Amino acid sequence: MVIGATGQIGRAVVGALARDGWDVTAASRGGGQDETWPEDVRSARLDREDDAALGSVIGDGCDVVVDIVAYGAGHAGQLTGLAGRVGSAVVISSVSVYEDGKGRGFDTQSQPDGFPEYPVPIPEGQRTVRPGDDTYSTRKVALERELLSLGDQLPATLLRAGAVHGPHCRSPRELYFVKRNLDGRRRRILPFGGTSRFHPAGVHNLAELVRLAAERPGSRVLNACDPEAPTVAEIGAAVDAVMGVESENVLVDGPPPAPTVGDTPWSVPHPVICDMTAAERELGYRPVVRYAESLPETVAWIEGRLAGRDWREAYPEMFRAYGDLFDYAAEDAWLKK
Repeated sequence: MVIGATGQIGRAVVGALARDGWDVTAASRGGGQDETWPEDVRSARLDREDDAALGSVIGDGCDVVVDIVAYGAGHAGQLTGLAGRVGSAVVISSVSVYEDGKGRGFDTQSQPDGFPEYPVPIPEGQRTVRPGDDTYSTRKVALERELLSLGDQLPATLLRAGAVHGPHCRSPRELYFVKRNLDGRRRRILPFGGTSRFHPAGVHNLAELVRLAAERPGSRVLNACDPEAPTVAEIGAAVDAVMGVESENVLVDGPPPAPTVGDTPWSVPHPVICDMTAAERELGYRPVVRYAESLPETVAWIEGRLAGRDWREAYPEMFRAYGDLFDYAAEDAWLKK
């Protein structure tokens, strides 16, 4: 059973498991289907917050529960309550759980000198923020710890996903480059010399990790990312290649030079790169697609969503998270200086 089946990650996971021979129930709030799924995938409506409904949909004798949308102690409690009724669980977590040696993490990045400086690459043994109910990161840690505490009672693989990309994303970082290309903007301002690296995680590679973990139940945490972490300049060039355009990068040493100028969703002062050797060793993980190879479907999806719409209407969550990413007047004013 896949919980959150019609979301960005869930669509790919359901397809990968079904094509691998699993008998899959795709559970979501709307109970919908995806046209790419095999015909024998069953759909089920499920309100994730309804404990009784969750237990009823899962029933007895479920081999694997894949939870795409779980976070926090409450969702962990729902899953731990299934111990003895299901064989194992595979649950999506996040690299945002990590904390650096100075106690900085994703929750402190808006503070002066608050962006974490992680080891390169980040191993799963890197310390994490404290569990709690305050933020997405602390709730993910609470989820992880409660599930791992069960051990063999409910073997759970926690997959710490990087910057998720692919079609159906509600906040696609690639939008920053795609929209500029559609708008004919051939100069873009990149802070930190265009060298920022934030490890991406493609939905097809995440689905492969879920598939492998389902075959090899265990109690563990694993990083879940692509085989490479391209720089923001390389990402922009890859998007250009897909769209058949050429752009000029205006590189800035240090942070964005002005408000709403050059602050891309990929631009970070220190690299966030995860060590994938544990997944390779424990699951036999080999990525099924590289970042640049996956871009055509991502770009096509973004273009389709933008067609005839204001980007803030097409991607309201993106606007809430990042503010005005396309303040061309401010960019032009800075470029004239």
